[in-house]
Amino acid sequence: MSAHALTALPPSSVPAFRGRIGRDARSGHYAVPRRYRLHLSLSCPHCLRTAVTHSLLGLDEVCPVTLLPAVPDGPGGEHSALRPLYEASAHHYPGAAVAPVLSDDWSGRIVSTHAPDIMRDLARHFGAGRDVLYPQGADAELEGVRRLCAQGLEAAAQRAGRADAGAEERADALTSLLCTLRALEGRLERQEYVLGNQLTAADVELWVSLVQLDTVHRWHLDADAVHRIAGHPHLWAYARRLAARPAFGPHLDLDGIARRHHARCRGLEAAGAAVQILDWAAHVPDSAPVRAS
Repeated sequence: MSAHALTALPPSSVPAFRGRIGRDARSGHYAVPRRYRLHLSLSCPHCLRTAVTHSLLGLDEVCPVTLLPAVPDGPGGEHSALRPLYEASAHHYPGAAVAPVLSDDWSGRIVSTHAPDIMRDLARHFGAGRDVLYPQGADAELEGVRRLCAQGLEAAAQRAGRADAGAEERADALTSLLCTLRALEGRLERQEYVLGNQLTAADVELWVSLVQLDTVHRWHLDADAVHRIAGHPHLWAYARRLAARPAFGPHLDLDGIARRHHARCRGLEAAGAAVQILDWAAHVPDSAPVRAS
């Protein structure tokens, strides 16, 4: 399965706020250092991707981060600490106040809750001289990998572990998941990173999906399925290599991911829960994660 094959898939959800930095002068969202703030819960995959990107770009002093608890304390995955921001940005906002959030400290309002836009804007407006996470001309490939991770890995793994699904449906989902893993294994057998020999935003997407696959989705798969998922040596060696990088591994809140998952999941635990693919903590460098302020 190619990355381009998934660019036509519909988006999974519509973000509540989708402003852009530097895109529309009428919005007033100019690229000014220390004007914007991230609100992240590292147990959330979208927040984890944003935190890794923030670290790869070296933005501790440019865009401060406020860390939220691993387990949301309100209905619908809401963080009560974010409710004032949501209310200030949309009067009587009816939905849940969820992370990630990029806020504007000047106005006290939300710029965006859409992680892909947030990461891209941080890279393009504040990431000069850092890793080229969004290479020119690679937009279609990057979007294809993002969809591949969302649908071919995470959604497929979720369907494969659904207790209320029939055996045929679960088997089809597992087949789809393994097909995606084989395609990625082939890429990483030939090259160091997903799109070649340079780390890009595609690697941030894939790494977090692999974290989710091992720390969340395997809880609802049988042991044979988890062993088959683990049987992609180049893919999981790649995951270990990235976990050892200071911008990746130190952001892993393994306990928080587990608590968040068990707090919201009503599915049945399966035998695969006992078959850990990677010892993630063993590969994390002794380095501080993103600093909250």
